[in-house]
Amino acid sequence: MSVSFDLTGRTAMVTGANTGLGQAIAVGLAQAGADIIAVGRSAPTETAAMVAETGRALHAIPADLSTVAPIADVVAKAVAAVGTIDILVNNAGIIRRNDSLDFTEEDWDAVIDTNLKTAFFLSQAVARTWASAGRGGKIINICSMLSFQGGIRVPSYTASKSGLAGLTRLLACEWAAKGINVNAIAPGYFSTNNTEALRADETRNRDILARIPAGRWGDPSDISGAAVFLASDAAAYVHGTVLAVDGGWLAR
Repeated sequence: MSVSFDLTGRTAMVTGANTGLGQAIAVGLAQAGADIIAVGRSAPTETAAMVAETGRALHAIPADLSTVAPIADVVAKAVAAVGTIDILVNNAGIIRRNDSLDFTEEDWDAVIDTNLKTAFFLSQAVARTWASAGRGGKIINICSMLSFQGGIRVPSYTASKSGLAGLTRLLACEWAAKGINVNAIAPGYFSTNNTEALRADETRNRDILARIPAGRWGDPSDISGAAVFLASDAAAYVHGTVLAVDGGWLAR
């Protein structure tokens, strides 16, 4: 039996693909042969140019995923544009920082709604198209080191990413028999917009680097291989895993 990471002929919907990890995942999937549906608030201009360099197509669907309101429209537009969604990457996410004693309900709800609630209902909407067509598909959720650990000053982010890891396992249990693979990637400490405050804090930056065996912050391109693997036929029997891409952080 041959092992294939080739995604030629498939279409991947990636949320939050305009920058950072989402952009790297979209480009990596395109390099493996997939066309991309980019969903997010900002126009993925740079991502579109990078995908075009691979010879694949990118179709942008503007949507604010801070609520579930646009989900039905997003899926309908995607199906109308490309016919079939084969891969869903739930990458869109936000973070709010404050001491837990001072954390507001507004910041709690904003993060939980974007990172967890929308990810579930978008997965449900896409999976319904697969179930009605009698076919399978691939869902990849983007978790975090805080799916395993507590962290500090990010209570709603930790709750959302811990919840997303659990949701990954639950959906895998329910949908594996339908031919739907649900897995997740847990990035370690990467150089992205979300970690800018950490990298700017001299003490936190030093402490984080001291624990990473690889000795550096991750570059967004470091995550694309894991995404290609989980989206490909090579991961056909992989269900409910949370794959850490962390430079060895959890091993320390």
